[in-house]
Amino acid sequence: MTFPHMVTTFAGAFIFPFLLRLCVGKMVDEWGSIAGWMFAAFVVGTTWSLTHGVGFIFQSGTAWIDQAWAGAFGLFVASAAAGDHVGKGLTNGVFAIIGGTIGGFILSCL
Repeated sequence: MTFPHMVTTFAGAFIFPFLLRLCVGKMVDEWGSIAGWMFAAFVVGTTWSLTHGVGFIFQSGTAWIDQAWAGAFGLFVASAAAGDHVGKGLTNGVFAIIGGTIGGFILSCL
């Protein structure tokens, strides 16, 4: 992997958890339960297009990284840095990894 690929991969992996942490709380406060659908439609779709469509995340060979993994690790690091309860962040991270793995497996079967 070359240096430009490392930079774009890092930036692409940073975008999703950054927007997740920045937007979801405010969206839920404003829109309630519909905020999840709105976040999925606008933010998840846009970041997926950037990382996979435009190619911000460079993937070599048959290995793949799902966006949920980037979100899990990013939110865990943000929670730990903010002084939140690390155990809760670790639990959420594990479930995000499991969900991303299952989603990737289902997509690979199609």
